[in-house]
Amino acid sequence: MLMGAQKSIHAAKIDFNVDLTQKLCGALLLPHIRQSTDPFSQVIARLSIKHPNLFGRNEKLEVLWNKGLDDSNILIAFRRPRPDWTSQQSFTIQFSVTPETAVHGLPVDHFSHSESGSVNLCRFSAGVDFNEPSTSHWSSTTGIKFEHVHPINNDGHMISRDVDGFPITSSGSTYDNMVILKQEAQCAIASDDSFTRLNFQMEQGLPLLSKWLIFNRFKFVASKGFKLGPTFLVTSLKGGSIVGDMAPYQAFAIGGIDSVRGYGEGAVGSGRSCLVANSEFTIPVTKELEGAIFMDCGTDLGSSRHVPGNPALRQGKPGFGVGVGYGIRFSSHLGQLRVDYAMNAFRQKTVYFSINSVSS
Repeated sequence: MLMGAQKSIHAAKIDFNVDLTQKLCGALLLPHIRQSTDPFSQVIARLSIKHPNLFGRNEKLEVLWNKGLDDSNILIAFRRPRPDWTSQQSFTIQFSVTPETAVHGLPVDHFSHSESGSVNLCRFSAGVDFNEPSTSHWSSTTGIKFEHVHPINNDGHMISRDVDGFPITSSGSTYDNMVILKQEAQCAIASDDSFTRLNFQMEQGLPLLSKWLIFNRFKFVASKGFKLGPTFLVTSLKGGSIVGDMAPYQAFAIGGIDSVRGYGEGAVGSGRSCLVANSEFTIPVTKELEGAIFMDCGTDLGSSRHVPGNPALRQGKPGFGVGVGYGIRFSSHLGQLRVDYAMNAFRQKTVYFSINSVSS
């Protein structure tokens, strides 16, 4: 059973949108991380408020609230218009609560799923981004933000150690603080028959106070797609590495729908470094429907032992995984519905459902 209510209002140049959905599709969903008798816990909700001209100078204010079955996120963004030849400024404040299953979750069913490790992360951040004017196919963003992270258990109590008694934070207390300077550059080239995308990110933890995290984290994504007759092939390679201070929750997690399909979230491994490759071959069936076959693989490059507490070793994660499978892609005015059927190296099979929305 699926019940939904959606309302959109446009008045005084303010867009207001509410979406409430109660999901009772127990057969299609994994067991919830937090068990609760509260009927509100079974509701997925989204609230969106947008003002396109807050102070009469095209300043844009956006307030987003998303609630999942086990997570929630609040984002407030304010964007100031600037001349095209100068940096565009964006101020953001964000608070989120998410289950930390990628690193502290427990792999089950031959690594096809990850169960709760009774660790959830509360994050508060505030910062500013400067979007540099695009040059040719390249664009770049520089930002700085303050971030406060404190872990809680499934009952909502603050904790500093996991179920095995190992520290969850880098500081050893019930929270971590950090100021992060971020630089991102991306390139996008597209034609009727192919596309190329590159994305590079560098994050530097600044030592403003003695116990604040000092680290350097690098991530990249490279993808290439091109037509082969009526079909289309997309390949991608992504990876990263982190040096310096590190909390376990900062590890690169491998496995899941956006990584190596056929495995649970983070069930392949979690390390200071990672490398993930994906290939997908799509075949048109009708105008709206496509079939797909894919292969994913990922590795922690032997770096899991360098993560504080070595959670991957304690949970028996292999550190390398391969997943293969097939799926369908159905396009509609609501977005693209994706259904994937994947098998991992242990011959365990998993079905994934997802929707890529047309607009946020």
